[in-house]
Amino acid sequence: MARERITLKSNSDIVLMREAGLITAAALKAVREAISPGVSTLELDSIAEATIVSMGAKSNFKLVAGYRHTICASINDEVVHGIPSKDRILRAGDIVSVDCGAITPSGWNGDAAFSKVVPGGNPELMASRQRVSDAGESALWAGIAAFATATRLNEVGRAVEKSIKAAGRFGILQDYIGHGVGRSMHEDPAVYNYQTRDLGPVIEPGLVIAIEPMITAGSQAVKILDDEWTVSSKDGSDSSHWEHTVARHAGGIWVLTAEDGGVAGLAKYGITPVPLES
Repeated sequence: MARERITLKSNSDIVLMREAGLITAAALKAVREAISPGVSTLELDSIAEATIVSMGAKSNFKLVAGYRHTICASINDEVVHGIPSKDRILRAGDIVSVDCGAITPSGWNGDAAFSKVVPGGNPELMASRQRVSDAGESALWAGIAAFATATRLNEVGRAVEKSIKAAGRFGILQDYIGHGVGRSMHEDPAVYNYQTRDLGPVIEPGLVIAIEPMITAGSQAVKILDDEWTVSSKDGSDSSHWEHTVARHAGGIWVLTAEDGGVAGLAKYGITPVPLES
């Protein structure tokens, strides 16, 4: 296995990354508020793009070779990398996962994702899909909480997997994982959503990562659709995808893509995020 090249960030770097994180958060908030029956995923894409541009940044997804959109929007059995389209119309009861990122003029990136059940559908179906979403969100925060005190990076993966297994019988994607974030949206190190034999790199102040559980309500097996982007569950089971960009510094942890820095999500773990001064 090749040695990962991890670039640690200074405190001033992390402060600048917070700007990218808040812009990403604002775009996702605007999209979340717009999700309703009859809205197309391309409309959601336009909302995210307008928000990012209005705040003086650019979409970093558009910097990925061959990708032309600001968000990925994945519906029901689509786990990740769904391409926005005017023909992809949200229906009541759907579960949609939205992934988005921004890059600031200073060159720093943010990356985050959420899942939401579209209101107004069959109550039983909505409840089932909400359980998938809740399991993913809980696992995300369990991983972030572990990152706050961990000494080796795969303690995060162990915490994510433990949380998912405690929530029920869900499939954890094996080949789609979290990553470092910085001057590039995707950097080393790899951040697994499950326990591995390797304990992973030692965690040092200045490590900034994206933790992003991707799960299904059935098998972990997935397929890539004909568009060569969208990753879907092979068995057609529903899915969810949650993500935050998180910094570990000498004073503590700071969730860069959460409006409150992670206060609400980490409260149950007795962890208080520590922001850095500019």
